[in-house]
Amino acid sequence: MVALPGSQIRRPRRPGTAVRRPRRPSAREAGTALLFVLPFLLLFAIFRFGPAIAGVILGFTDYTIGGETSWTGLENFRRLVDDPTFWSALRVTVIFTALSVPLSMLASLGMALLTRRAFRGAKVFRSIFFLPVVTSLVLAGVVFTWVFADGGPWSRAMGALGLPAGSWLADSALVVPALVLVSVWSRFGYGMLILLARLQDIPAELEEAALTDGASAWQRFRYVTLPQLRPALFFVAIIETTVSFQVFDMIYVMTGGGPVRSSYSLVYLLYDQGFKYFDLGYASAVGVALFVMTIVVALIQRLTLGREE
Repeated sequence: MVALPGSQIRRPRRPGTAVRRPRRPSAREAGTALLFVLPFLLLFAIFRFGPAIAGVILGFTDYTIGGETSWTGLENFRRLVDDPTFWSALRVTVIFTALSVPLSMLASLGMALLTRRAFRGAKVFRSIFFLPVVTSLVLAGVVFTWVFADGGPWSRAMGALGLPAGSWLADSALVVPALVLVSVWSRFGYGMLILLARLQDIPAELEEAALTDGASAWQRFRYVTLPQLRPALFFVAIIETTVSFQVFDMIYVMTGGGPVRSSYSLVYLLYDQGFKYFDLGYASAVGVALFVMTIVVALIQRLTLGREE
């Protein structure tokens, strides 16, 4: 019998011989392993869940740094309902998320499909596309502030196309789209890698069978590739939505929430209330509201993208 290079020859099992199964660890071994992991679990629980629980509790109190803490119940949440700044920040956050998440996912999917096949320089292109993810968003914000400035490269390009040529960051109607473009540029590489990994796991026999049946490229993508990508798309959608709801550093560097609070997000409101006005109780209430909205959106995405067929 001739074996191909790299192949393994499996010898037939003799009749009557028992199949050797992997040994399960004993209770003592499992306890020893748990002792080694326990310090990390405790640190993770204290520094991860501890502040989160404390933040929820502070949302029901009147707490300022250096002052007394008093229990106020739902008073901070009533302030949220009556605060026009909160509703304005919520509107900006929702618009930003509604624009950035679909565009980022489309860009991620397009680049993943583009670099899926093995060709010369494919790894180089994947590295280039992923480079914005590991670039400091503060540094990128400084650069894009110059790009979108009046007289900058973006302004001159828009003027050449007959579009608004002024500074998009100084325009109340265009500042959010400008921030969305920067967000998509900085995030699509991460989603591209997740979707690319899933694309490479799809059995080639599925597409070959569809091609044999005469399916077009769009039909193969819609009925073969896309259903296989749903778990990865759901994961990317959750990550992108969470990041978009928590957008802050890019806005802080590029616009400072302006002009006229047209880019003032919920996290920026939380930052101002907590670290500018030192009203940590109200800031915690904003954080609780943001957390609840993120969970609700995640559940909706679970029902649409994450459900099993």
